[in-house]
Amino acid sequence: MKAGRFLNLAAMALSLLACNAPVLVEAEAFDSAGGWVTDQQSMDVLGSAYLLAHGFGNPVEDATCALPLEAGRWHVYALTHNWTSPWFDGEGPGAFCVIADGDTLVSPLGTEGKGWEWQYAGRFTHKEGPASLRLHDLSGFDGRCDALLLSRSRLRGRRLPSSADGLHRLRLRLNPSYDTPVKRDTVDFAVVGGGIAGMCAALAAARQGLKVALIHDRPVLGGNNSAEVRVHLGGRISLDPYPQLGNLIKEFGHEKCTNAAPAECYADDKKADVIAAEKGIALYAPYHAVRSDTAPDGRILRVYARNISTGELLCVEAPLFADCTGDGSLGVMSGADWRAGRESQQEFGEPMAPDTADTRQSGASVLWYSEAADSPQSFPEFDYGFGINEENVAPEERSNWTWETGLDADMINDVERIRDYSLYAIYSNWSFLKNHYSGRQAYSNRKLEWVAYIAGKRESRRLMGPHILTERDMTTPVIYPDGTASASWSIDLHLPDTLNSRHFPGREFRSTAVHTYIEPYPIPFRCLYSRNVSNLMMAGRDISATHVALGSVRVIRTCGMMGEVVGLAASVCRHHDALPSDILPLYWPELDSLMREGAGEKGLPNNQDFCIHGCYPPVN
Repeated sequence: MKAGRFLNLAAMALSLLACNAPVLVEAEAFDSAGGWVTDQQSMDVLGSAYLLAHGFGNPVEDATCALPLEAGRWHVYALTHNWTSPWFDGEGPGAFCVIADGDTLVSPLGTEGKGWEWQYAGRFTHKEGPASLRLHDLSGFDGRCDALLLSRSRLRGRRLPSSADGLHRLRLRLNPSYDTPVKRDTVDFAVVGGGIAGMCAALAAARQGLKVALIHDRPVLGGNNSAEVRVHLGGRISLDPYPQLGNLIKEFGHEKCTNAAPAECYADDKKADVIAAEKGIALYAPYHAVRSDTAPDGRILRVYARNISTGELLCVEAPLFADCTGDGSLGVMSGADWRAGRESQQEFGEPMAPDTADTRQSGASVLWYSEAADSPQSFPEFDYGFGINEENVAPEERSNWTWETGLDADMINDVERIRDYSLYAIYSNWSFLKNHYSGRQAYSNRKLEWVAYIAGKRESRRLMGPHILTERDMTTPVIYPDGTASASWSIDLHLPDTLNSRHFPGREFRSTAVHTYIEPYPIPFRCLYSRNVSNLMMAGRDISATHVALGSVRVIRTCGMMGEVVGLAASVCRHHDALPSDILPLYWPELDSLMREGAGEKGLPNNQDFCIHGCYPPVN
C-alpha cells in the first residue's frame, strides 16, 4: 500500500481480525495502480477517488497490493459502476475481475447494475502472510473500482452502503482515524486549485515574501492546460492598464497553439519546475479539498484536503484563502454566495441572456486524437446502443473543443456521467469509423492514441463578489476605479450544435460557439473576492460574473492574470493585516503599484502570442 494508507489499512486489518470485522481496501491506495488511473473528479459526490481502467480499448496492467490478512476463507465485494447503464440496458463494457492470491474470482465485475453498487467478486482461501490482491482489467474500456470489502462471511441480505455518507460512516467505523489530519501547516495564504490561475496566485504571493500553501487535486499542475486535459492557452497577456501582468505565464507556458496534442506540448515539466523553485510555496498535490472550518463571522479558519491516493487528511490554516478550483468548491463549502446557470435578460439587462433564467451553461470537453501507423490497426467493436451510423458518424481523426457535453447537466454532481457520455460518444464513433464506415479504409492504419479521462470544464459555479461582471460591462464598458487584468477574449457562448442535435436530439455531444468581440476590458477587483466570506478571494472561471460575462473571462491566460492579481492582493492584505475589501478604499495605490510591476520575470520574449483569435480585433 502507498505510504500512510498502508499503515492505516494494515493496522485496521490486524486490529479487526480478532472480531472478524470486514476489511475495507481502498482501490486508489493499492501499492501499484499498474495501468489504472486515479479519478478524483467525483469525490464530492462519492466521497472517494477511484481507480479507472482507461485503456481506450486496450486492457491495462493490473493494479496490485499486498494486505496483512489472517488465514482462512474470505469473501470479496467490489464497489463498482456499470458506466454505460444510464443509456444502455445491456451488459456494459467496463469489465474487470479480482485476482486474490493468484486465483481469479467470479468475473466480470462492472458490467451490470445501475449506478455505484457493491458486487460480489467471489471467495478465496488465504493460507498465511500478506494476501495478494489484483484488479485485472478485461476490456480497456473504463472499468472502475472504488474499494474492495473482504468479509469472513457471505453478507447475504445485508445492504452495503454506496452513498457518500454511508461509505464515510463505514470508513470511520473500520478506521477511526480516517478523519484525523496526518499533516498540518500554517501559512500566510492558502490557494486551493493548481490550474494556471492557482499557480499564478501562489507564485505572485510567494514572490512578495508570503508563505503559501498550494493545494491541488491532481498529481500534475495546470488544470485544463495540463497534459491530462490538453487545452491550449488562450487570450492575450500584457495589456493595458497593467502590461506587466501575464509575464508569469511566459515562464512556464507552452509555446504551441494546439488542443488534443501529445503530452509534451503542454510543458508540464516547466510548470512543476517553476513551482518547485519558489521557496515560499508548499505544494500539496494530489490533495482534494473536502471541508473547511469557519469562524462565527464567516471567515475561513482552515481547510481540510484528502490525498486522492493515500487517503491521508491535510489541514491548512491561514488568514487568507483563494478559491482557484474553477468549481468554487472552497467558497461553497465555506458558505460563500454563489450562482450557476444563465441569468435572465431582465436581471442584468443583458441582451445575450435568455428571456428566462435556466440552468444551461457551457459544457465540458473530453479531448482525443488518433495517429497514423505503418500497418493496419484494429479497434474492438464498441456497440452499446449509441446509434452511430453512416449518416451521423463524425469522420474525424482528432477532436477539438467542439466535442462538448454537459451543457444542460449539473457540472458538479453529474461530472462522472458527463465525462462518461463523452467517452460513450468517442468510442462509439471511432468503432464505427474503424469497423463499419464506408470510408473505413482511410482509418485502417490509424490508432486511437489518446483519450482524456479528466473533463475539461468551462463553467460550473461562480462565487459572488461585491460586483458582478456583466455583458454591459464589456460591450458598453464603464471603467471602474478598481480595474485589474484585462479580458480580451470575445464573449464566447456555447450551444448544442444544430446538426448534432438533429441526429441526436437531447443527447448531443457536439457544440458550436457564438462570438461577440469586445475591446479589452479591465476586470474589477471587486469581482475577485467574496461578498460574504471576508477572507476569501477567487481567480479563474469561478469569479463573480454572469454566465454571459464568463464567456469572455474564462480563457486560461486571462484566468492566470486574475490569479496574479489575487496573489499580489494577498501580499497587500498581509502587510496591513487587512481584508480584500479594505484594498480599494485604503490600499489601492499599493496594489496598483504591484500590478504595474507584475510578478513575472522581466525582459522575457513574448512566447504567448498565439491562440488570440477570439480577441479584439479579430485575427483571421
